[in-house]
Amino acid sequence: MLKVLVIGNGGREHTLCWAIAQSSQVEKVFCAPGNAGIDDVATPVDLAAGDIDALLGFAQREKIDLTVVGPEAPLVAGIVDRFRDAKLRIYGPSQAAARLEGSKAFAKEFMRRHHIPTGPFAIFDDFDEARRFIAESEGQLVVKADGIAAGKGVIVCNDPADAEEAARQMMREQVFGAAGSRIVIERKLVGEEVSLMGFCDGERVVPMIPARDYKPIYDGDRGPNTGGMGSYAPARLPEEFDVNDICESVLQTAVEGMAAEGTPYVGILYAGLMLTDAGPRVLEFNCRFGDPETQAVLPLLGTDIIDIIGASLAGQLDLEPVKWRDLYCTCVILASSGYPGSPEKGKPISGPLKTDSGEVFRFHAGTAKSNGQTVTSGGRVMGVCARATTHESAVANAYTEIERITFDGMQYRTDIGVRKGPVSRPRQRRQTPDRRSKKTRYR
Repeated sequence: MLKVLVIGNGGREHTLCWAIAQSSQVEKVFCAPGNAGIDDVATPVDLAAGDIDALLGFAQREKIDLTVVGPEAPLVAGIVDRFRDAKLRIYGPSQAAARLEGSKAFAKEFMRRHHIPTGPFAIFDDFDEARRFIAESEGQLVVKADGIAAGKGVIVCNDPADAEEAARQMMREQVFGAAGSRIVIERKLVGEEVSLMGFCDGERVVPMIPARDYKPIYDGDRGPNTGGMGSYAPARLPEEFDVNDICESVLQTAVEGMAAEGTPYVGILYAGLMLTDAGPRVLEFNCRFGDPETQAVLPLLGTDIIDIIGASLAGQLDLEPVKWRDLYCTCVILASSGYPGSPEKGKPISGPLKTDSGEVFRFHAGTAKSNGQTVTSGGRVMGVCARATTHESAVANAYTEIERITFDGMQYRTDIGVRKGPVSRPRQRRQTPDRRSKKTRYR
């Protein structure tokens, strides 16, 4: 029986703990630092997700059999390398491989080297050069901080003045800290957005079901970007797009490119995609489970996640079939007043707060305990999720559950899951007899 440590404190990590705790192979789940709602599936540990020395010491003392890293910051800081050096099993990419998320400039140049479809871009270290480029550009632009910025370092601009102001805020005013010292400027792409995550073993990728994420704070995709205000899975894809084809041209190509450059990629690879008239284009790579996509995707996983992680670490994903429930899941994020700016904290939360009851799930994020009461402690407070046999029922049930939960200043979008058209699921992959083949074959 395994002892598992999950690192992080958000809704993604709560969902991971919930999924891992369901495995018959797991004896106990710890979560560092966890949150106020996680204790019914995991034991919180008062250690910061970025304190690698303390986390390593805890894993050694407790004889942790497997560590799963949720957020990007410790991955970019090299936690996987440290644990591997100490002969501890840990799931996630190395520091070198995590540059796919840690630096948008690196990711863009990597995509160009390996012919992974993405939009036109330019990289700048100097604000005056960026300003001149913007003045000479046509059409709408997107300005991105190079480093990690908690999912908020992307500004979609309506005109050159907006783009110049975004560049100024990042490079001169340092609104995202050191992450904005270098910026990437892209031409805005038009189409439908979709998130596609995959399990990777260093050579091959097995895709998850696609999900749709909602970044802007307000209904109708208005307002500033957030870390994500909701998601649903499986996402719809226009009929000309195929999950397996996208996986092959984007995720599989990226994993093969990382291996060719001497930095094998093991863990979760996330591609934020725009489905354009010219085909799929990568908006960004993330080196971990998406948040809130994880809350909508993992409740649909039909295979023991411990088996999948074990196969990934052993380089044997071709021997582990990954199955999905023929169901639908919707996640709606409840956020604090002031988010995505400075959120109000310490507001008591009332209503049902346990992780799950039947087909409804409540994955905590920005929550804490105060005087025996659960209170808000961050911007995104909780993901309310529902699983059902139809997409429409999953959406309706999530919003019905939200009516039972209240806290002062609570805000959420009312249009999560509004969509038309058929959903898309990855075709079941047959086991590959020839283990020498490095490329996953999808059938």
